[in-house]
Amino acid sequence: MSRFRQHSVIPGFGLTLGYTVSYLGLIVLIPLAALVAKGTNQPWADFRAAVFDPRTLAAWRLTLGTSFFAALIDAGFGLVVAWTLVRYDFPGRRLVDALIDVPFALPTAVSGIALTAIYAQNGWVGRWLQLLGIQVVFSPLGIVVALMFIGLPFIVRSLQPSLQDLDPAAEEAAALLGASRFTAFRRVILPALQPALVAGFVTAFARCLGEYGSVIFISGNMPMKTEIASLLIVTKLEQYDYAGASAIALLMLVSSFLLLFMVNFAQWWSTRRQEKL
Repeated sequence: MSRFRQHSVIPGFGLTLGYTVSYLGLIVLIPLAALVAKGTNQPWADFRAAVFDPRTLAAWRLTLGTSFFAALIDAGFGLVVAWTLVRYDFPGRRLVDALIDVPFALPTAVSGIALTAIYAQNGWVGRWLQLLGIQVVFSPLGIVVALMFIGLPFIVRSLQPSLQDLDPAAEEAAALLGASRFTAFRRVILPALQPALVAGFVTAFARCLGEYGSVIFISGNMPMKTEIASLLIVTKLEQYDYAGASAIALLMLVSSFLLLFMVNFAQWWSTRRQEKL
């Protein structure tokens, strides 16, 4: 016990530890345990029927696919945005940096309505896309657009600290050794940013999986076509199918835990890699 007290910053290790465990138990662990109990406390046949229902599988495939592509696109654009904000000083840089956090503060319903208005057939952007035969609203493409809006800050904020810690001398050394810009980026910069990029991608992917408010407005919520898993859970709750909703929610919970495990593994791998360097 003395070893814990020696490293404790806040007086009263036992009291603070008890408060921490109690708070996490009431806010996080007990609700999750109740979900697991509700999802598993039903016959296996009913659980399997709820999870492997064609409508559920269609919603789950759409959710996974759109979340993956949105996070993948955000990884590319987020790298460019983070690089610009860290490496260049230009007028309005602080404003642009602050705008990155708008999806965090903006209610998801507001962002969904705004995106729907912009990309509708008579919207500012949608009218021009309509001439090219591209429909965003009420299509899977609209879901990807909404999830890109939600997931971008996770990529940028994950990459910025790594870019700030990246020593420009390594790039200069690569250039002096005759490496081209692309070679220096591929051999020097990208390996150093890879752990943060992977962590940001997985975090954005996990966030997109559970998104609801910004998607329901732009997707159209058509079963088997543009219905996401979160909306299907709400639909089942409205139909008083609590067992089916719990089964789908349990599946999403397990997926989220796996993604969080991947984030922690990426951070651990990054720490070990930096220690070896």
